[in-house]
Amino acid sequence: MKPIAPLAIAGLVLCAAPLAGAQELIEGYTCCNLHYDKEWVSDANWLHAPMIPAGSRIKVLSYDGSRRATVDVDGKQLKVSMDYGKEEPVDKFLSKIIVKTSPKAKIERYSGPVRAAIHSGKVIAGMTREQALIAVSYPPSHKTPSLDQPMWQHWQSRAGRFEIRWDEHGKVREVVGQK
Repeated sequence: MKPIAPLAIAGLVLCAAPLAGAQELIEGYTCCNLHYDKEWVSDANWLHAPMIPAGSRIKVLSYDGSRRATVDVDGKQLKVSMDYGKEEPVDKFLSKIIVKTSPKAKIERYSGPVRAAIHSGKVIAGMTREQALIAVSYPPSHKTPSLDQPMWQHWQSRAGRFEIRWDEHGKVREVVGQK
């Protein structure tokens, strides 16, 4: 038997290694309430559309370039699209909204009014940033590039926005325009 040259072994290892920058097919749970219009989940997360509850099982099935992906959410195939936050690739967005541990146990430890607001996909005064994220997900990054900002802009629908305004302690001071 002929020995394999070290260079050939290195080539085999490189071929077997994942490509740098390859998009990972992650799975876990939805970090937060998401909304979909027909088969599309947009990074705008329009609140008027049907809701996928926080803690739903989710798995990335494939990517269609850097702006779109196909996911399975509790047996329903949907597309995720980066419609507004153009500077954020879809795999980075998905790594924020797909978490390893379901938030359901955490939600059950919140006060009754906060739990009710999260279950209805609403933000109420006094919520923490974490609770607001679970209730309405991440704000589109083109309008709210940092979660440390004193105001987050979200979408109620394609035509209507709402704002979450924070106090100096990181709690919701007021919500303007949420229906």
